[in-house]
Amino acid sequence: MELNCCFTQEGKWFRYRVGAIIVENGCVLFAGNDKVDYLYSVGGAVHMGETAEDAVRREVLEETGIPYEIDRPAFIHENFFSEDLFSREGCCDCHEISLYFLMKPRGTQELRSDSVTMGVREHMHWVPIDELDKHKAFPSFMKEYLQSEHSGEIEHYVTDERVKAQ
Repeated sequence: MELNCCFTQEGKWFRYRVGAIIVENGCVLFAGNDKVDYLYSVGGAVHMGETAEDAVRREVLEETGIPYEIDRPAFIHENFFSEDLFSREGCCDCHEISLYFLMKPRGTQELRSDSVTMGVREHMHWVPIDELDKHKAFPSFMKEYLQSEHSGEIEHYVTDERVKAQ
């Protein structure tokens, strides 16, 4: 059994994750499932002793059924959010560090997806980039990122979407 690079402590959760940016024919690929009401980037936890590059290739293959190749590192996303990860314990403060990679396009949106995460079937969604703002999708800045020019240097984004106590 592989160990994910994550830990929980006192109602808080930290995770090291990779994300893939897969663009084909003006659409970007997102994942979703029947348990949540939002879309999320293809990717997942890095295993102990695994490089980020190996992790993103593994995650993409697991979720899409396709062995995409890495084009280049894109950005680092430091993400703070609240999630009901452990139903017995309620909402949890989460801190996630994600390394995102732009994957090389293949010229087709054909996938062989059969992904199940934590017992929940995942569904892949090709979302037109210019319609991303019509969807609840994370990271929330993906449309802006995809429609902007980039120098090729790795960028750093920080988002804080924690539910604040009222």
